Amino acid sequence: MDTVVRRPVAFVAAIVLFVEAVGIVLINGILATVVKNQTMSLAGMDPAVMSNGTWVMGGVFGLYLLLCGLFLLLAGIRDRAPGRFARIVLIVCAVVHAVLGALTVGLVGWAAFASMMVVLGLIVLTLVAYGTRPDGPADEPAGDAGAGAPAPV
Repeated sequence: MDTVVRRPVAFVAAIVLFVEAVGIVLINGILATVVKNQTMSLAGMDPAVMSNGTWVMGGVFGLYLLLCGLFLLLAGIRDRAPGRFARIVLIVCAVVHAVLGALTVGLVGWAAFASMMVVLGLIVLTLVAYGTRPDGPADEPAGDAGAGAPAPV
C-alpha cells in the first residue's frame, strides 16, 4: 500500500483511539459515581471498593488505548512498521475490539457494533499496510539476491 494511504490511516486510527480512551475513562467515571452514590453492592461487596475498582479499570484501559494510539501515531510519523512489541499490543487491541464489537450487538445495538468494527478495521488496515518489517516501509524491494545468496546490507 502506498504512503499516500497508509500514513493518513495510521493518523486517523491514532486519533480515534485517543478519543476512545477519553470516552472509556468518562464512561467508567460515570459508572463509578453511580455505584458510589447509589451505594450499590454485588454479593455484599463494599460499594467504595466497587467504585474504586471501576475507576482503576477505566484508567488502565484508557492508558492502554492511549498506548495503542501512540504506537499508531509513531508509525504514521515515521512511516515505518511498528516494532514487534507494538505489533503485539496492536493485535491484542484489534482482538479486544472484535470481541467487544460482538458483545455490543446484543447489549447496545448495531450502531455501537459498527463503530467498534470501524476501529477494528482501522487498526488492522494499518497493520497490514505497513507489513511485517519493523525496519522500514514494506514496499521497498528486497533485492535481487537468490534464495541461497545473502541479502545485501
